[in-house]
Amino acid sequence: MVKKLVVLILCFLTASGFLTKDGYQPPDDLCVIENTSFASGEKLVYKAYYNWKFIWIPAGEAEFYIKENRFDYEIRVLGKTYESYDNFFRVRDYFYSKIEKKTLYPKSFVRHIEEGDYRKFDSISFDQVNRTAVSFNGKTRASATPKKVNFDECMHDLLSVLYFMRNINVDSYKKGEYIPTKVFFDNETFPIKVKYDGKDAKKSIKELGTFKTIRVIPDLVVGNVFKDGDKMKVWVSDDANKLPLLIESPLKIGSAKAILKSHSGLRHPLIAKIK
Repeated sequence: MVKKLVVLILCFLTASGFLTKDGYQPPDDLCVIENTSFASGEKLVYKAYYNWKFIWIPAGEAEFYIKENRFDYEIRVLGKTYESYDNFFRVRDYFYSKIEKKTLYPKSFVRHIEEGDYRKFDSISFDQVNRTAVSFNGKTRASATPKKVNFDECMHDLLSVLYFMRNINVDSYKKGEYIPTKVFFDNETFPIKVKYDGKDAKKSIKELGTFKTIRVIPDLVVGNVFKDGDKMKVWVSDDANKLPLLIESPLKIGSAKAILKSHSGLRHPLIAKIK
């Protein structure tokens, strides 16, 4: 769990935004959406826990921050394990995305991770008009090699997809409906499919209070983190902010959850909170 700290939280948060009206997919000539859910200065901090033999162990945190420029938004994520975990497995991860204001699709993306002795660097420059990207991928920035990739559609990175999907219309939605989309990183395109699972009138979030929420269940990619049949559940604030509040997930060994610890700079009042 600790090794996958930020990637897991990003997967959790991405899933929370996949609420579209009638299976919405942007047309090829209109990869654009208006931002109505977030503003410059928004900061979200998530705390990750790992469960082993019925004991929930705090593992680390990830902080998401947005800065607004004239033509784009910059999104930065810092993820790290707590000092008590550093001797066991130290994690210091950095994610960055620059997204167009008019479209909320990415212009560039950077991922630099340090997890124990493992190192990974990933940098992507997107050309959404011509449906191409140049990816530099390797263990370090110095050793990263370039690769040009062609797409059939507009493409998201790990961060842009979250902020894009937070702006999708959820007023009309059918329980049980699946919504697909795609994300590019590590020189691969990953399909993601999420099921809308209804609403909870009251959902208690540790240290934050009780909220009206939307619940979604993403299909997980079977591999070195998840096993076949695993089901992740995500609860999102049922208001204009569409904040991911709580994520629960099984793992191959044990289970994990991520909880919104703190928030500031929200664009709208958090009216989903009822007490």
